[in-house]
Amino acid sequence: MDIVVLEELKAYIDPLTADEYEALERSLLAEGCRDALVLWNDILVDGHNRYGICRKHGLPFNTVQNTRFQSMDDVHLWMIEQHLGRRSVSDYQRGVLALRKRAILGARQKAQRETGSNSGMATSAAAPDDDADARPPWDDMPVAVSRAELAREAKLSSNQVSMIERIHAQATPEVVEALKSGAISISAAAAVASLPEDEQRSAAQAGKAELRQAAKRVRDARKRTRPEGADGAEAAHDEHPADAKALRRRVDELERENAQLRGQVETLQNQLQRLRG
Repeated sequence: MDIVVLEELKAYIDPLTADEYEALERSLLAEGCRDALVLWNDILVDGHNRYGICRKHGLPFNTVQNTRFQSMDDVHLWMIEQHLGRRSVSDYQRGVLALRKRAILGARQKAQRETGSNSGMATSAAAPDDDADARPPWDDMPVAVSRAELAREAKLSSNQVSMIERIHAQATPEVVEALKSGAISISAAAAVASLPEDEQRSAAQAGKAELRQAAKRVRDARKRTRPEGADGAEAAHDEHPADAKALRRRVDELERENAQLRGQVETLQNQLQRLRG
C-alpha cells in the first residue's frame, strides 16, 4: 500500500527543531523504528518525521490502522490529544492545540444545533451497551469547553490561555515566530499583539530587545490608563492571597459545572425533540 502524506496533517503540529530532528534520526539509525506509524486508510496520521527518515535511509517500519476515525476532525482531535500529553510541546503550542480542540468541538455543537440532532446520542440509542467502548473517545467529549477546562487540559493557567488566544488572533507571524524561538515570553507576545500590525513587524525585525521594549511600553501605557482605585484593589488582593486563590478555584469549578449543565440541557432538548417528532 502506498502511504499518502497530506501536507495539512504534516503541518498541523509544529515541526521538530533541527536538534530534535537530528536526535530522532540518530535514534532511528541506532535502534530502528520501534513505534508503528498510524494510518487512516492510506493516509499517514502520526509519524511523519519517522516516515521521512526511514525512507531516506531505507529503514523498515510497521504501520497500524486506526479504525475509529470517521472524519478529518476525528483525526485532528486524536492528534491534539496525543501532542497535549507530550513533554516536548511548549506552553504556547499546548495552548494553540487546546484552542483548536475547542474550535472543532464548537463547530460540532453548532452543526448539531442546526440539524436538531445529537450524533453522540443517536449512536448510543442505536448501538447496544456492549458497543459503547467501540466509540471513539471524542464522541463523549463535552461540546461546551470553558477556558478553565482548556487551561487544565493544556496544563496552563486561565490567564495564559487568555494571552495565547490574543496572540493566536492578533499577533503577526513575525511575533509568533519570535515567541516560538524563545526570544520573548507569552506575556510579552500578548502585549505586543495588541499593537498595530506594522508596529509588531517593526519590533520583530529590530530583534529581541526591541520586542521586549515594545511589550514594556504597552504595559506602561495600560498602567497609566488604569482607573483610580485599581492600585488599592491590587493591594487588597495581595493582603488576602489565599482568599483570592480560593475564589479563583471556585470560579473554575462553577465554569466546569456550567459547561456540564449546558451539555445536559442540550441533550435533553434533543431527546424531547425526537420524542415529539
